[in-house]
Amino acid sequence: MVILNYLNQHLNHIMKDLKDLVNHESPSLHKELVNNCGRFLKQLIGMRLGVQATEFPNETVGSHLKFEVGEGEEKLLILAHYDTVWEKGALSFRIEGSRAYGPGILDMKAGIIQAIWALKSLNDLHLRPNKKIVFLLTSDEEQLSPTSRELIIAEAKTCQAVFVVEPAVAKTGALKTARKGAGKYKIKAKGISSHAGNDPDLQASAVHEIAHQIRYLESLADPGQGTTINVGVIRGGTMSNVVAESAVAEVDVRFFTRAEGKRIEQAFCNLKPKLAKTKVEVEGGINRAPMEKSEASIRLFKLAQECAQELGFTVSEAAVGGVSDGNLTAGIGIPTLDGLGAVGEGPHAFHEHVIINEIPKRAALLAYLILKL
Repeated sequence: MVILNYLNQHLNHIMKDLKDLVNHESPSLHKELVNNCGRFLKQLIGMRLGVQATEFPNETVGSHLKFEVGEGEEKLLILAHYDTVWEKGALSFRIEGSRAYGPGILDMKAGIIQAIWALKSLNDLHLRPNKKIVFLLTSDEEQLSPTSRELIIAEAKTCQAVFVVEPAVAKTGALKTARKGAGKYKIKAKGISSHAGNDPDLQASAVHEIAHQIRYLESLADPGQGTTINVGVIRGGTMSNVVAESAVAEVDVRFFTRAEGKRIEQAFCNLKPKLAKTKVEVEGGINRAPMEKSEASIRLFKLAQECAQELGFTVSEAAVGGVSDGNLTAGIGIPTLDGLGAVGEGPHAFHEHVIINEIPKRAALLAYLILKL
């Protein structure tokens, strides 16, 4: 309990760090703002942990940051991202009762602060683990990690396990032992335009073709296995009295197993037009393999249960539909435990918040996990 006591005693300092980080807004698509937040993180982590960053700049998004803490032949990876979905000024930091609100506070700046203070508690209490801790902070997770993917995989390959400080499951505070895989597709239909009154050839309508494709896609879903297919955007045609020459549908797919992902991918690759005078073209694909529950992830979760019990609370596990960079590390076979970040509700929503008194407990849980692994 000494770690938890330490963290509770420093809760005011932790909240000050969290407020400062949240106020350094970092919209994923605004490179300068993200880099400004990165500079703050380098300064904060340097001050709290006494280590310097290895910086990975790139031309399109903010720099990725790596910190190494401690020594040892074996390594553990703490994985986080510091970009957010919020435009500058869309939200502001505030505290209402037991909750703290702000842009990206749950997803996932509170998780970053918890990780910093988990490592600081071990250092200040002279409870140094016999492993090197790699703390990797990326800047493009909200864009599906186009520039950080290879870096994440390369770092994970050298580590014994990965702890992802994404938020815990809302309402239950459960850790995440499985996540769905995901894919994004764009279906483009080409038809032949004509006058809808004089020459209403619906076999040539791109809009009607897309409608048929949507009905077919619905048949591919398998709710029993957790396979979902959502057509979230459709565009097409020009005017109501014109048979549509072109139309587009944008589709999100989610699945819990690699086998389901392969089935869905093959179906999209083999899409054929349903109407006689139209053509269909498919773009996109699977961008995240599922984070499937494994014996290794179960062992990590059971260890987390033991740590939580010693700290005086309980944790459960869950499989969730959202993706994270934990999908990448689990996908290459590295034991991965996700959801070790803050407890709260509303990621990507205007009511996004964290529960303040849960912050020391979750930081202590991460510290105990590092010590015991």
